[in-house]
Amino acid sequence: MKKLLSFAILFLLPLTLTAQEQFSVYFETNKHELTKVQQERLSEWMAGNKASKILAINGYTDEDGSIGLNDSLAQRRVLTVFSQIKGKVNTREDFRTRSFGKLHKMSRVKAENRKVTLYYLLEKDLSKENEILGITEKPKETPKPKVKEIIEYPSEITVHNPDGKEETLKLDVAFMKKVGDAKQGDVIVINNLNFYENTFAVVKESRNRMHELLETMRANPYLKIKLQGHVCCMKADRQDLSTKRAKAIMQFLNTNGIEKNRLAFEGFGVSKPIHPIPEKSAQEAAENRRVEIFIVENP
Repeated sequence: MKKLLSFAILFLLPLTLTAQEQFSVYFETNKHELTKVQQERLSEWMAGNKASKILAINGYTDEDGSIGLNDSLAQRRVLTVFSQIKGKVNTREDFRTRSFGKLHKMSRVKAENRKVTLYYLLEKDLSKENEILGITEKPKETPKPKVKEIIEYPSEITVHNPDGKEETLKLDVAFMKKVGDAKQGDVIVINNLNFYENTFAVVKESRNRMHELLETMRANPYLKIKLQGHVCCMKADRQDLSTKRAKAIMQFLNTNGIEKNRLAFEGFGVSKPIHPIPEKSAQEAAENRRVEIFIVENP
């Protein structure tokens, strides 16, 4: 009952619209059950109105009790009718269940006041539903295209080495733009990102690559990535170096302020080589031994 009552405040239906139809069933004094005759009338109406649409269901009484008691009786009558039509005749989602006890305009014939009235549209009028109900649809706003902010990436940065000395690193701006502009699902290889043999420690000459990714993540605060590691030259990644190397890059980013919920890592071992293993050259081996960036999200 609470669900039905809640509809009353969502939609105020004008009851004087000429294009809508109405049908009423009647009740005996102080009863909310339908008599056999009225049940048959309602069934006959439903059979003939399967293509119609109910707009509102209003209940009325003529009882001499209190307003609260009469409204409760009127509501029970509405629920009786609604339980019969539910799922059988299309009903507007924001229909209201109204009860009119002593407050509605009474007919002099008491039997005419003990009723539930359905207000509905015939199939031929359904296309004009909103017009008939006086509902004006707001024009749909054309969404404005998102304009990607132009980001100026640094071409070089100064970092502090473990020995305390400063060092200037040259950065590949084209690579940073490529990552920053990538779309969800794109995969980008971090070229020349090398590790010491059989370890997950990045060689000194590759630190630029890590800082390029760091600066890209800083400049694109909504960018989320997964680092994917791959190894070369072997039939199996027994030391799980592919995972450890991907994780090492992720930890570098996290240590330098990139939030954990923007980062993930995964190792593929030798399962996704670019070139068949064993490789035919050092270049093929280097291309197989790689870390890739998978774009998880980039609004």
